[in-house]
Amino acid sequence: MSTRTAGISSLFTQNGKWLSDLIKRAFDIAVSAIVLVLFAPFFGLIALAIRRESPGPATYRGSRVGRWGKPFNILKFRTMYENPESYAGPSVTAQDDPRVTPLGRWLRDTKLNEFPQFWNVLVGDMSLVGPRPEDPSIAKTWPRQTWREVLSVRPGITSPASIQYHKEETLLTYRGVLQKYIQEVGPDKMRLDQLYVRYRSFWLDLDTLLWTSFILLPRVGSYSPPETLLFVGPITRLIRRHMSWLSIDMFVTMIAMGVTGVVWRSFGPLNVGWLRAIGMTASFALLFSLIGVVFGVNRIAWSKATLADAYNILPAWILAIAIAFFLNRWLGVYPSAMILSACALALGGFVFTRFRSRLITALLLQIMRQRGIIEDARERVLIVGSGRTAEHIAWLISHPTYSGKFQVVGFVDDDLMVHGLWIYGTKVLGACKDLPQLVKKYNVGLIILADHYMGYDEYCTITEICDSIKARVVVVPDIFGSLVGLISDAPAMAEAGNGREKADFRCQRCVTKYAPIEPEAQPEE
Repeated sequence: MSTRTAGISSLFTQNGKWLSDLIKRAFDIAVSAIVLVLFAPFFGLIALAIRRESPGPATYRGSRVGRWGKPFNILKFRTMYENPESYAGPSVTAQDDPRVTPLGRWLRDTKLNEFPQFWNVLVGDMSLVGPRPEDPSIAKTWPRQTWREVLSVRPGITSPASIQYHKEETLLTYRGVLQKYIQEVGPDKMRLDQLYVRYRSFWLDLDTLLWTSFILLPRVGSYSPPETLLFVGPITRLIRRHMSWLSIDMFVTMIAMGVTGVVWRSFGPLNVGWLRAIGMTASFALLFSLIGVVFGVNRIAWSKATLADAYNILPAWILAIAIAFFLNRWLGVYPSAMILSACALALGGFVFTRFRSRLITALLLQIMRQRGIIEDARERVLIVGSGRTAEHIAWLISHPTYSGKFQVVGFVDDDLMVHGLWIYGTKVLGACKDLPQLVKKYNVGLIILADHYMGYDEYCTITEICDSIKARVVVVPDIFGSLVGLISDAPAMAEAGNGREKADFRCQRCVTKYAPIEPEAQPEE
């Protein structure tokens, strides 16, 4: 990746993060303001009950560590007796904590004591969702890297860790509570907080709020969702796997219907009306998406899909077009031939949008290289051999992950019958003796030895040739041969033992001598 491309990618990432933070902050302000206004009378009743039960203020302000380590005072309803013992005790509360009042116990069980923190959210000290703010004395015990990562976002009223440990106090006893919290509970909560920071998104926040509301219900409060659902919950799955593709498919269907309608009107009248046309278009896109959910179309990671995965669209498309066809015949909205034409065009659009990034990128790069706008900076590769392992390596290099870094210029094989043939779109250029000329002609920087049918003497000859070539040389293990060895019977393995030992020796010799070695791992002379 060029410096300019990396800079543009970094700029888009920063802008996306800035926009996400802006949306999150606007959502925090709106929700916290609504809660504070609507529940103000209820908060007043709770404050009055606290004052009547025991002397002291109705609220508690405690020091906490905020974003980037900035301290702030968290606001809660007071749940402990107002005396020196309450302040002198541990900063973590256990189930049998004698400092907690009877009303305070109920407030802690129902989590109502946390509601004043909506004020912390409104003024910007906290967020609705984020790692729970920790006491400074406990935060000092965190590893430095964890401290920086967890405190890179605003702390929150709730979090995935809070949901997983919403019955935290029942796991702790007053005797030795702080030690057990720091050694057992705290590390796992930190791990969950780190996962939240890495996976954070607006949809994850909505999932967390949904789970928090769910566990606060009296009858289901003991339920804890699996950890995977904490970070990829129902809202995230719905939006990212279904709603996003529904909107894209609807857009594609509208274009297909529009183009087909324009072409159709050029041959004759077409009086449908905008409302009926939009309704039919939206219905087909929704129908295709719903059927796609049943057939698992949206469970495919299309950014990493193979071309064979495109066939998974066909069953959903065929069923959707059949339903749309008979529904249209019944309602009489469009001519039947037009529906079939539009659906066929939409199928092409569905496939294109799912492979759009790779198709567009490959097309633009090809055009730019042909016009000389950019030079092909990929490292050129020669593959020695044309068998199964060589074919596998050629296929692997053609994968989008590596195709931008490496380019296979050809195969090299001593079998004269394969000279001039094309394998995976690449030509067999010559024999092993031609390696020096081929490296110079094609400016090869990497040679991959992938022919495991060569004899030991032939490998020695290749190593001698490689000594005079200024190119990196690596040996690919005989993966397929190893798989065959695993399923073969013991007598066959014993019979082939001597030959395998010799092959292992030669491969180890080549790997040791020619495989690239990191500077820090290079053996001393």
